[in-house]
Amino acid sequence: MKQAIIGFLLAAMTLGWGAFAQASIQGKSLKVTATAYNSVRAQTNNNPTIAAWGDRLKPGMKAIAVSRDLLKMGITRGTKVKISGLPGEYVVLDKMNKRWTRKIDIYMGKDIKAAKKWGRRAVTITIVES
Repeated sequence: MKQAIIGFLLAAMTLGWGAFAQASIQGKSLKVTATAYNSVRAQTNNNPTIAAWGDRLKPGMKAIAVSRDLLKMGITRGTKVKISGLPGEYVVLDKMNKRWTRKIDIYMGKDIKAAKKWGRRAVTITIVES
């Protein structure tokens, strides 16, 4: 019984600290490089509408992929961000190859021209909700 109580307390403390870490990134801003990507096989894989965590991407969605270092900072699946220069909020639904750092990839459906027009830009992201 004593071990069960200690285990429960340790689990509760761990969960509480995790929530604190997530809450502490809300409102924070970070400068990153932003590119854009599309739901086409040439840019992804054999199933370009399925993101890394299994979410189905559809044209018109405001979604982004983030580099793995941003994941480690707490910007994880479901995090909502604002991107300087773009209206609205974007949701993290995908992750990038581990070779990238401090980078986001903005989902632009099948509009390859829009993605090319966006190019590569330095932007600031602000965490709205994590």
